[in-house]
Amino acid sequence: MEQSVIRLSHCHKEIFCFSVPSECPNCGEELRGSRLQEAPVSLPSPFTNGHKSSCCLLVAPAHDNHDRDFGGTSDLHTGISNTKGVVYNYTRGGVLRDLSGWERCVSVPLVRPDMFHLLAQWDQYLDRFSDGPMWDPAWHRFDEDNHNCFSFCLQFVNSVLAAEGRDALSRDAFTSSFILRVRMVQVHHCTRHQRPVYL
Repeated sequence: MEQSVIRLSHCHKEIFCFSVPSECPNCGEELRGSRLQEAPVSLPSPFTNGHKSSCCLLVAPAHDNHDRDFGGTSDLHTGISNTKGVVYNYTRGGVLRDLSGWERCVSVPLVRPDMFHLLAQWDQYLDRFSDGPMWDPAWHRFDEDNHNCFSFCLQFVNSVLAAEGRDALSRDAFTSSFILRVRMVQVHHCTRHQRPVYL
């Protein structure tokens, strides 16, 4: 059974944790004896099976994180799922099309269910983009800072936006709109919740 998330309110903030801390991660004040309206509430787990999530941005612990844990200090890995739940992700060896390994991740839907024209072309866009020379290790080498899984996801989203006649997102706008919405910010294993955005 997946670990639930605990939501608590303190110092005018909502804080999301995997366990109830003894003190507020934001201000450091002891939580024992807090008011009833600040009482912790158990929520369903934020993790999903990425192979059952179509047309999504997926965020998971990096493959070299042996515990596959969202501890807040480990590196994260990103990928994009197709309509059948195959996860396309860029690594040192090029683009992988994973049929497994993304069973515990945070999923951000990229396409609204009523965008039928985009859903019909999604897999074709993803295949064509992934087969491009930009992601072939013989032509471009993986670089942890500038040419990585994050770059792959950003450039794919921008290629879809271009095909739809829309403006590209900058690295900062993409991070703010998609990555920061699912990023696990560690303060005693806590995260703050933000709502996802569609393309």
